[in-house]
Amino acid sequence: MSLLKIESIKKRYGSFEALKGISLDLNTGEVISLLGVNGAGKTTLSSIIATLHPPTSGDILFKGTSIFNDIPSYRYQIGYCPQKPNLNPLLTMRDNLWFAGKYYGMSDDAVEQRMKELNERLGIDRFLAAYAHELSGGWKQRYMIARTLMHSPKIVILDEPTVGLDPDIRQQLWYYIRHLRDQGICVLITTHYLDEAEKLSDRVVVLHQGVIKLIDTPQNLMQSFQKGKLEDVFLELTKEQKE
Repeated sequence: MSLLKIESIKKRYGSFEALKGISLDLNTGEVISLLGVNGAGKTTLSSIIATLHPPTSGDILFKGTSIFNDIPSYRYQIGYCPQKPNLNPLLTMRDNLWFAGKYYGMSDDAVEQRMKELNERLGIDRFLAAYAHELSGGWKQRYMIARTLMHSPKIVILDEPTVGLDPDIRQQLWYYIRHLRDQGICVLITTHYLDEAEKLSDRVVVLHQGVIKLIDTPQNLMQSFQKGKLEDVFLELTKEQKE
């Protein structure tokens, strides 16, 4: 059984149909990337999965049960990291993480233990006493991801997670995303970096004008299109879509 089953999701804004009946299964222990040009529907779909916006029609099943029957319980199972940092500017980084853990009902000991675990992977100890305005963009993003993971979600949604990050931090994040997958966590990524999708993804989903054009592994796509890089496959697809 799929961890998350998306069934015929549509989203309409007035007369504009952003999603036109998306169906997709997400599985435990996989990294799946949403690809597409601006306006393809990536962020709309990920925000619906994260329950930030309701669909116009369709359903999403978590372990066989509609998430819309009990959205609060479903939210305990997901972690969402938006593209733009939204850390509380009045709290230190430690307090941001502490508040996130307590929001999900974690005990004091569990919060402290979880911060230790995240430090081992993300090296967050360095600026725990700092405020958001004192941090670089890369460090803000690192704490954003740590906050997303505080409650040990089963599904992690990362919206453009490495935008503006230095190469070394980007590589560290790639390593940690693989670690999450190895722990049986489903990681959904929206990204414009095709090298990122190629190296990290078990499957990629190519969206175009609110519909799914292709779902496959990066390796199969490169073989089918006889390309050496996923970026070249994507450029070929977008060229076909414009013609």
